[in-house]
This record gives sequence, structure tokens and C-alpha cells, in this order.
Amino acid sequence: MVIDAHQHFWQYDPVRDAWIDDSMQVIRGDFFPEHLKPVLAANGVHGCVAVQADQSENETAFLLDLAGKHAFIKGVVGWTDLRASNIREKLATYAVNPKLKGFRHIVQGEPDVNFLLGEAFCHGITALAEFGFSYDILVYPKQLAATAAFVKKFPEHRLVIDHVAKPDFKTGALEEWASHMRSIAQSPNVYCKLSGLVTEADWQHWKPAHFEPFLDVVLESFGPHRLMFGSDWPVCLLAAEYKEVKDIITQYISKLSDTEQNNIMGGNAISFYHL
Repeated sequence: MVIDAHQHFWQYDPVRDAWIDDSMQVIRGDFFPEHLKPVLAANGVHGCVAVQADQSENETAFLLDLAGKHAFIKGVVGWTDLRASNIREKLATYAVNPKLKGFRHIVQGEPDVNFLLGEAFCHGITALAEFGFSYDILVYPKQLAATAAFVKKFPEHRLVIDHVAKPDFKTGALEEWASHMRSIAQSPNVYCKLSGLVTEADWQHWKPAHFEPFLDVVLESFGPHRLMFGSDWPVCLLAAEYKEVKDIITQYISKLSDTEQNNIMGGNAISFYHL
């Protein structure tokens, strides 16, 4: 089964979605399951994981409502304030919904590069495991040193790095990012999503070869048993069509065994998110 481990839905709101600036007209609109379903079918993808794009509990409710109505949405990664004093009470409420698989915070937007290591935040992360939830790590390379320390604090948790931590594909700067990623990958409970590549590259002039040195690092470091394909649709549309995004990964991993390819394209997501 092929699973897209990372995509988004939204009903466009110009205030809430102010991050969608004038250069992003192609995604300045509504993106619902009825828009994605035919795209998945045309690309041989059987299901997806819907990930939060807005930091609100309304967003989590919105995604869970969609998942309840559309069987191809196999799981939801939502948002709640993990620093809340009543976090366990919140998670107990969420735990009754089998489609809710984990949570994410947009750490890349936090000015403190050590945000992940905050006491209240780590208290919330500890609570996630008690309820069987995973955590998606969304960071920029400048936050990877803190991420390496963070994952060591939670060796029993299911953790996944989103978008290969957004390295600088435009310049090809590799070494510092690679060093941190290799360190993070030493924790066997941490996975990595092969997602969000094209939007971190030159939107008009990227080539698959631009990503290969970076993909080599995560394949070597995490192994094919801890990597997941994700499209980052509809954000990916800024730089590529869905098929182009999927082809980057399928062509890169074509050198692997059938079992390893199947795991990256779906099996690992099924296992990680308990789909």
C-alpha cells in the first residue's frame, strides 16, 4: 500500500493564512479531500496522513472531521498546546478518536532555537507517549543541534523529522546539516520524511540531482526502514506537480530492493503512525 505520509487541507482564510504571500498565488485557495482524492488515485497512492498547518485546536477538529468522512485519510497529525498545564486532560479527550495519530508544533517559526528543550514543552512530549501519540518535528537546520539533544531525551517516543529538516538545496550547503542529521539518526526511534524538497529549492529551476546528495545522507543515516514518502501537497504545488514530487523519490529509491521501496512508499508510515 502506498501512503502519502505528509499533506495538508485547508479552507483559505486571508488572515490566518497570511503566510501565503503574493508569490504563492497557486495555493491561495481551498484544498479539500475532493481535490486530493483524484490526484492520489492518478498517482497510485492509496491513502494519506493529514498534517496540521495551523496552530489551533480548531485545526485538529477540522482535520478529524474530514478524516471521519473520507476513508482514504488514514490518520491525522494535529495540534494542541503541548505546554498547557492540563495537557494530559486534553490528550485523554483526543485519545478516543482512532484517526488521531500524533501532534506537531511549528517549531521552525519559534524564535528560540532551543524551543524544543523548554521544560513545559518537554512535559507535554512526555505525555504524548502515555497516550500512544507520535510527534512530528518541524525545524530548520539552525534548530538541529537542539533537535539532537531533544531526541536523546525521549528514546522511547515515536518521533519523525519533517521535510528532512529543510536543508539549503539552493546552495547545496551540506556538511553542518548532515552532521546533525547523522547524530539524530543514531536514535533508532526517530524517522525522517522525504517530503518538502521542491519548496526548499529554486521553485523554477530545481532538478532531481539537486536533492541526491541530501537523500544519500538520510538513506545512509536512517536506513530504508525509517524513511517515509510525503508529498507536502498542496504546498508542493508552488514548485512541482504531485507526480513530479513522487517521481523524485521513486526514481531515487529504485536502486533499493522491492521490500525497501515498499517500506519507504508506505510500509514505514503504516508502522510509525499505526495506520
